[in-house]
Amino acid sequence: MNFLAEALVFLGAAIIVVPICKRLGLSAVLGYLAAGVLIGPSGIGLVLEKEEASEVMHFAEIGVVLLLFIIGLELQPRRLWVMRRIVFGLGTAQVVLTSVAITLIATWLLGLAWTPAMLLGFSLALSSTAFVLQLLGERRTLNHPHGRAAFGTLLLQDLAVIPAIAVVNLMGEGDGSESTWVENTLVVLGTLAGLAVVRFSLRPLLRFVASTGIHELFIAAALALVAGAALTMESIGLSMGLGAFAAGMMVADSEYRHQLEADVTPFKSLLLGLFFMAVGMSADLSLLVSAPGLILGLTLALVIVKTVLVFPLALLHGLDARESLRTAIILSQGGEFAFVLLTAAIGVGALTSGTADIAVLVVTLSMASTAGLAALADRLLQSEDTRAYDEIEEPQTPVVIAGFGRVGQIVGRILSMRQIPFTALETSSAQVDFVRKFGNKIYFGDPSDMNLLRTAHIESAKAIVIAVDSDDAAVQIARQVRETCPNTRILARATNRQHELRLREIGVDYVIRETLLSSLELSIELLTTVGMNRSEAEEAVATFRVHDAATLDKQLALYHDEEAFRRSTVDAARELRDLFDEDAKA
Repeated sequence: MNFLAEALVFLGAAIIVVPICKRLGLSAVLGYLAAGVLIGPSGIGLVLEKEEASEVMHFAEIGVVLLLFIIGLELQPRRLWVMRRIVFGLGTAQVVLTSVAITLIATWLLGLAWTPAMLLGFSLALSSTAFVLQLLGERRTLNHPHGRAAFGTLLLQDLAVIPAIAVVNLMGEGDGSESTWVENTLVVLGTLAGLAVVRFSLRPLLRFVASTGIHELFIAAALALVAGAALTMESIGLSMGLGAFAAGMMVADSEYRHQLEADVTPFKSLLLGLFFMAVGMSADLSLLVSAPGLILGLTLALVIVKTVLVFPLALLHGLDARESLRTAIILSQGGEFAFVLLTAAIGVGALTSGTADIAVLVVTLSMASTAGLAALADRLLQSEDTRAYDEIEEPQTPVVIAGFGRVGQIVGRILSMRQIPFTALETSSAQVDFVRKFGNKIYFGDPSDMNLLRTAHIESAKAIVIAVDSDDAAVQIARQVRETCPNTRILARATNRQHELRLREIGVDYVIRETLLSSLELSIELLTTVGMNRSEAEEAVATFRVHDAATLDKQLALYHDEEAFRRSTVDAARELRDLFDEDAKA
């Protein structure tokens, strides 16, 4: 099969399988793995030879190299310092204890020698950075306590991979004598020192390239930086990833960090997808058919061991039981760096291909299980909260705040400054506990439950502020309060234009879109930056706001009619443009 035909096979498989997996609620990483399995020897056999899959993986490892470069870009000292307790506490404990546990299991129960057992132990202790971060992003939980804990742990794991790859590569060099190890260590330290010297010339070089104004030239410079550092490390027998990571660290504090990351990310994402497809192609599903008990048992053992170890560690680092369980489950799978380490271990003869094949299949299956386990945990923890709703002991207050997140907290702080009492309700127990640490009075309960609102004296309250995260919950609260408490004024935060229309249709007294005011203020500053004086900028934005409010009034009666709503949006944009043209002529 020629190059273009192979490229078409890979692109076609990704285009078909990955969107299907996304529609099923699965991660894109699983989609790439499934696409690889489909076209590989275990699937329909468009790629018949395992050697072809290995060649593709070797090429696609550039994606891992670029991932390490981006990790290096993000690794600024101040960021590490802020997260030091999670990164160096929870992260280090997770890697060490899980590595030791898996090593002992592989030695005592599976009968492996110490060297391959330790390699397996460390490789399987790692979780999938790409998989977990994407899963957290899809669930919008990266800023939750378990999301921050998982990110810090993954950061430590990524750091630990660098010396691990170097050690594996050193295993295949020389006769293993002490003098050889000392010589190799000196070569490595000398190379790193050389790269540190080169670091001081990088910023002027990047500034020179950026001054040309040719964007593709800057992209070429970014790729050349990664390739140069990677090849430098490979030339002394170490991992290309180590060089890429060092290159990222060298420019992490430069003004070009964000541009470098933006330029490299598309290449990284595409090649990482190819890497996962190559992993799927390499997965020997015949092992699952011939020894299903062994493979499924090892997969279950891996998930259980990592979950059981991470859960108490998360508790010790300040997370509650629910967030600790979520952290443990989200980190329970094997990771992409296991594939890199196992491949390197085979190359130096430290691990047999048979053992590595089983490990690759176990890691792949553990990845496939994580999304389902995380969804199951969320459902169980949300539907069966072991913690009862708080008894509201607050006397009648003039204000009830439904949802005490970003918006609710600001409203509450302003009311407190004016010594106006309020009753705050929040459905997330983790958020309740977090806010209470700072001395805030808040009740754990579901504000969409009308019985709870009655215990909060909603009938006699002057106003309710609706600031919950869920659009549907906000609409439900507004509808119930409007129907049962006609004298209570309803003020609500809307997440978008459609949400605002839904709330206004119910009869909410005041609705504000969460990004409207900040967008208007930003626009004023932008107009002054491009040459307009301040008063003209403020007048233009005020005109836009009045016109936008009038447009919403018109659209309120027809937003259920999709075609009519679309026409009204187009007409409103034309009217606003004509209005600005008339002002300009005047």
